[in-house]
Amino acid sequence: MSDNRQSLSDLGSIAAGEAPAGVPASADEYLSAPAAPVVSNTPLRAQEIDKLGRAYATGRRKDAVARVWLKPGTGKITINGRDQEVYFARPTLRLVINQPFGVAEREGQYDVVCTVKGGGLSGQAGAVKHGISQALTRYEPVLRAPVKAAGFLTRDSRTVERKKYGKAKARRSFQFSKR
Repeated sequence: MSDNRQSLSDLGSIAAGEAPAGVPASADEYLSAPAAPVVSNTPLRAQEIDKLGRAYATGRRKDAVARVWLKPGTGKITINGRDQEVYFARPTLRLVINQPFGVAEREGQYDVVCTVKGGGLSGQAGAVKHGISQALTRYEPVLRAPVKAAGFLTRDSRTVERKKYGKAKARRSFQFSKR
C-alpha cells in the first residue's frame, strides 16, 4: 500500500499551483505515465500429475459422480468406454462438457477418459464438466483463474428436495376432496 501523507509544505505548493512530489500535475501526465504491470499475489499451485502423465479429478453434480483423467492429446473424450457423441447424444450436453476447454482456449489439446455413475444424463454431463475443470487446473495451474472466473470449479450443490410424508411429492399436496 502506498503512503500518501501530505504535510503543510505540500499544501503551500498546491496553493502556488505546483504539484506535490509523486503526484502528476495534469491529466496529460496521468496518460503518459507508464502503467505498472498487474502482478497477482496468489501463488501458483503445484502441478498434480500421476506416473502416466495424467491429471485426475472428481466431478459431482446432483447424484452423479464423474472420475476424470486428462492428458495431452487430440481432443478425444471417452465416457464409460464410449465416445462422447454416443454417450451424450444431445448436442447441448456435449456443449456443456466442452465449456471448460473453450474458456481455457484449449480445444482439441487434451484427451479425456471418464467414468460416470449415478443421476441422469444432464447431471452426469455437469459432473463431467466439473471434473474436467478440476483436472485442467491440476494439469495447468495457470488456467485456474479463467476457469474459476467462469464458475466451473464450484460444485453446484442443488439437488432434488426429498419427499415429505403426508405429501404427494416434496411440496405438492394430495388433491383436496370436499365430499
